[in-house]
Amino acid sequence: MSASSDAPSETPASASAPGRLGDDDLDQAVTRVEHELGRLFARIRIGWREAAATVHPDLQPLGYQVLTSIATGKATSAGAIIERLQTDKSAVSRQVRQLEQLGLVESVPDPEDRRARVLVATELAQERVALARSRYEGRIGERLRNWTAADLDHFADLLAGLGG
Repeated sequence: MSASSDAPSETPASASAPGRLGDDDLDQAVTRVEHELGRLFARIRIGWREAAATVHPDLQPLGYQVLTSIATGKATSAGAIIERLQTDKSAVSRQVRQLEQLGLVESVPDPEDRRARVLVATELAQERVALARSRYEGRIGERLRNWTAADLDHFADLLAGLGG
């Protein structure tokens, strides 16, 4: 090996590889991504609040998330909801209790294990969630309507990569 190949490169990263950012540029780009993600998360929280109110005026955004987890079949037990939403047991218990009181969720025997119980969304809940989702999807659809399918696929890939 020659001495020149062992020496660190004097060339900034932005000049050494096409599309690569130097440290300052990278820091600025990361800051902008963090800012935009913060704005997006705020908009998502507003959407959850609006969707919850569409389902029932007393429903909280977390209750809406619990209900949609149940209604879609992605989580039908308290443990599965806790894992899916990464929240604590007491919060999920309160939300499930409220959903039952509002007539949106029922606890029924598990068809695979009659000793266990599962949570199911009532017909009323399915109707209200469908209405809330159609409104939300309509709003996001309006924002994405001018994007190409390739842009949407690329965006979804980038989000999946970020989510790890």
